[in-house]
Amino acid sequence: MTTEVTTADVRDFTEDWREWHRAQEARLADPHGFLAITGLHWLDDRPQRFPDAPGAWHTGPDGVVVTLDDGEELLVDGVPVRGTHAFGVLPERGGVDAVWGDAVIEVAKRGGNDIVRPRHPEAPLRTAFTGTPAYAPDPRWAVTGRYVPFDVPRPTTVGAAVEGLEHVYDAPGRIEFALDGRELALTAFPGRGPGALMVLFTDATSGVTTYAANRSLSVGPPAADGTVVLDFNRAANLPCAYTDLATCPLPPAENRLPVAIEAGQKIPRERGGS
Repeated sequence: MTTEVTTADVRDFTEDWREWHRAQEARLADPHGFLAITGLHWLDDRPQRFPDAPGAWHTGPDGVVVTLDDGEELLVDGVPVRGTHAFGVLPERGGVDAVWGDAVIEVAKRGGNDIVRPRHPEAPLRTAFTGTPAYAPDPRWAVTGRYVPFDVPRPTTVGAAVEGLEHVYDAPGRIEFALDGRELALTAFPGRGPGALMVLFTDATSGVTTYAANRSLSVGPPAADGTVVLDFNRAANLPCAYTDLATCPLPPAENRLPVAIEAGQKIPRERGGS
């Protein structure tokens, strides 16, 4: 038995997608979003100064430390700090946002490395942003799949947009689905929120109409029988699609799909997209 898709259904589907796309664009273009990043600074045990952040920064076994000059101040968790401040040992993929005037100084750990990544609202990439091209939403790209959990989460090492950097995720399972008569599967990583999943993938459009390195897709928690919906209309660019100052993960090898997913966000204009 098939379910008839009415004009009203398509209209609601399209409007829901437009709201999602607008929210994606708003997060990206936030005054302290990824388009506002002005530098990606890798820390070591030598104090370093950067043109887009106050103080001298270094890291070691006890974590990240900044020494501010006289008259310099950061707000950390709303508390003014001066002189020397220790951020402590940061968790992988974690971080702290310290406020400096109208800028935010992101202090984070990526791929086992401590970094400082300032975000300034007046960054040219942000002020020139005009939006991201995308395929028109089409219900045919909302595919029902089945989540198959692994017996235990599998540590999965993937590359990164930054050469030589690696990310490790504990993959809880994989998602099996069919598209255009082909049986396919994607390794899934933990998503945002309890039970949510996230997949990183490339497909036959990658490097042609969509960003070559990766796209991501958020997937809601599986139903009791493992059913999930892969709405490829919501395939999103990661920050590395716009800026070289991002450390985004690459898809695992098995997530390179041999089909063309003509849905979701396209190559950004910042990378020559149209």
